[in-house]
Amino acid sequence: MIIKNAIIHDAVHEEACRGDILIENGKIVSVGGSAGADQEILDAAGLHAYPGFVDAHSHIGLDGYGGPTGSTFDYNEMNDICCPQLRGMDSYYAMDAAIPMALEGGVTTVATGPGSANVLGGTFLAVKMTGKTVEEAMIRPAVAMKCAFGENPKRCYKEKCDSARMTTAAKLRQMLFEARDYMLRKEAAGDDIMKQPKFDMKMEALIPVLKREIPLKAHAHRCDDIMTAIRIAKEFDLKITIEHCTEGHLIVDELKAAGVPAAVGPTLSNASKLELLNKSWTTPGILASAGIPVSIITDAPVIPQQYLPLCAGLAVKAGMDPFQALQAITINPARHIGVEDRVGSLEAGKDADIVLADGDPLISDTVIKYVFVNGKLLVKPV
Repeated sequence: MIIKNAIIHDAVHEEACRGDILIENGKIVSVGGSAGADQEILDAAGLHAYPGFVDAHSHIGLDGYGGPTGSTFDYNEMNDICCPQLRGMDSYYAMDAAIPMALEGGVTTVATGPGSANVLGGTFLAVKMTGKTVEEAMIRPAVAMKCAFGENPKRCYKEKCDSARMTTAAKLRQMLFEARDYMLRKEAAGDDIMKQPKFDMKMEALIPVLKREIPLKAHAHRCDDIMTAIRIAKEFDLKITIEHCTEGHLIVDELKAAGVPAAVGPTLSNASKLELLNKSWTTPGILASAGIPVSIITDAPVIPQQYLPLCAGLAVKAGMDPFQALQAITINPARHIGVEDRVGSLEAGKDADIVLADGDPLISDTVIKYVFVNGKLLVKPV
């Protein structure tokens, strides 16, 4: 397949170029220049080519579309405040009706997983917006371990075991201390099964976090919660990403010094709790201008998944640089969730996830004409 004569926005170079995109076996072979004419051709003259859009924080496939509230409540375990052993992939429903809607909006890759009811909620997975099963859709089964600060764990477990921010922090620390002790004992025992600690699924699930193989994905809106997340990550030498980062614009210097990436959103929603009072469309632009890696997120279904490019457009309207906004829904979230070797930009060797639009997708009247995932045309004009 050759996409010919497109205006190519690769999300790596700020300036667009005109040329062809050669696709073979679901991968991009070349970008720009002329790819010849000995294959199936889609003439994209007048159309703009973009990488498939990437959302670093969603609950699509777990918080299902349609039906009465709670009918597909598969994204929070409400009986255990610390459950790192849970895997988002085991709740993912690849036939969720929201998935084709996401594709129509140009969203091709999403990190989805548990919600924020629990101090530790389980692992997020990275999926393509295609496939009949999670195995078919999945890029990586575990890209991060979800943890949460602020109002949600307090609200959900107030009558059980958590009614203060210091309690939330203490519960996370306790789990990390226990997991570190478990890991060290297991390593010291080696192959001697008689010396190994008794198998503990929760502790096992935290070993990849302690080994920095996956980050903590820290739900944190308010400044104090963001700083608590960073402080605990430093104490245990963990990788961490800040999710939501609602008040990030108030602590820019601290975030930059910490060197943590930020996933900002959902901003196109009501300030439904006190910790959202300072929510602003200016936040992603302020952070990006300071050199902080920024992804714009929907937290779908809080914002429907297909409106990810609209959210980036609203950030531009609030002052964000347009190229930085494009990167915030392409290469930055791909890096944020550790799949930048596969998606997030139009480069040779990457998956052929491509959006063709009649203009800038960050502008509301632009129409997305074609969407390719793994080189397959899944959305086209009716």
